[in-house]
Amino acid sequence: MDKRQLFETTKPAKALAVMALPTVASQIIILLYNLADTWFIGRTDNPYMIGASNLALTVYLVAASLANVFGVGGGSLMARLIGEKDTENARKVASYSITISMFSALVFSVLSLIFMTPLLRLLGASDNTLDYGKQYLFTTVVLGGIPTVLSMSMPQMLRNAGYAKEAGIGVGLGSILNILLDPLFMFVILPEGKEVLGAGIATMIANVCSFLYFLLIYRKVKNESVLRFTIRKERIEPEHKKSLYSVGVPAAIAVFLFDLVTIIINRLAVGYGEEHLAAMGIVLKIERIPINIGLGICLGMVPLIAYNYGSGDRKRMAAIASIAFRTILIFSVICTVLFRLFAGGIVGAFIDNAETVRLGTGFLEGRCYALPFMLIGYFFVNYMNAIDQGKISFFLAILRHVILIIPILFLMNMLFELDGLVWAQLVADALNVIIATVIFFRVKKAI
Repeated sequence: MDKRQLFETTKPAKALAVMALPTVASQIIILLYNLADTWFIGRTDNPYMIGASNLALTVYLVAASLANVFGVGGGSLMARLIGEKDTENARKVASYSITISMFSALVFSVLSLIFMTPLLRLLGASDNTLDYGKQYLFTTVVLGGIPTVLSMSMPQMLRNAGYAKEAGIGVGLGSILNILLDPLFMFVILPEGKEVLGAGIATMIANVCSFLYFLLIYRKVKNESVLRFTIRKERIEPEHKKSLYSVGVPAAIAVFLFDLVTIIINRLAVGYGEEHLAAMGIVLKIERIPINIGLGICLGMVPLIAYNYGSGDRKRMAAIASIAFRTILIFSVICTVLFRLFAGGIVGAFIDNAETVRLGTGFLEGRCYALPFMLIGYFFVNYMNAIDQGKISFFLAILRHVILIIPILFLMNMLFELDGLVWAQLVADALNVIIATVIFFRVKKAI
């Protein structure tokens, strides 16, 4: 399908499906390999290994947030410039985004190496989990930082240029390879007790392979798109740089704040015992199934909204946004029902430890009600990113995480202890959606 036709004339529902389905598929596979790490490590029945991998994964996801600065900020700006028919500046923005993301990943890797121990301690690592956390962090972030970030920023640029299928294949390739390599390194190549190290090595190798695939795709499409891979820093217009960072930085901060909330939940959970940390870690990963699928729909929507915002087709923008919103709402309600009905079986699939399963079942049964509100909040944020409303996107991120979730977590944990920790997410996200809905309709009316 011609890329211009996809963005301009294809029926909104079909265009969203073309962009969102490969993205959703890749998000599911990403989630599967994250869950696979937990599942394979869970086969050891060692809660310290599970807790450590959850803590180290938080740092890994912070590294991934660097990809959002340039993948979301640069990608949405590139799509708007293509919509304005300004292909030369779109090419410069695409090249600049990839180059700077690579150097940012290098800096983060070096800092992670220098401050590894205090960083893991800050996240809540105990003497029982510290060494395991170091093993995972060293392989995935220190050694694998650059391919990790580029294997996430490059597909976002591809997606925003209309190559959603190619982006999905590359992400899926890395994730499937990770799943295949996990048991090989964890239970065959490395000795017993090194399962977390094996999971980290598998993730690193998978990200390197995914990055090499994207290099080949960039080379293939360079003559028919604005995408180029170069280590030479492009000079972009000051207003374009401002637009890139005004959208990209809030997007990265939103990911960082999401991880910060995870850190706080882990710190509060570990106060009740190591089994509580392991159970909460499993539940937080289970939640990522609907979250990643919802994000896939949102990420598929963003290039279409951004392009038509740049071209001035407000009617098509509204149609695409409406279809995406309804899809997300229906899907999230279905997931809530399934999690509530089958919580015990779902948690029990990850670890054969009766106490951890019991705790995790209660956690999932309470937290699942927040899912529709969480995904609606993500829809609003991604819509604002698409239409160059970085300040509003930043405010929504601060509102949800800093003003609502974090204080409510501490307050409800203090008042209701473990029950408060479980139900705080629903209270915070419900309030967030009420405020975000008002902002959304005001912005929609203004444009």
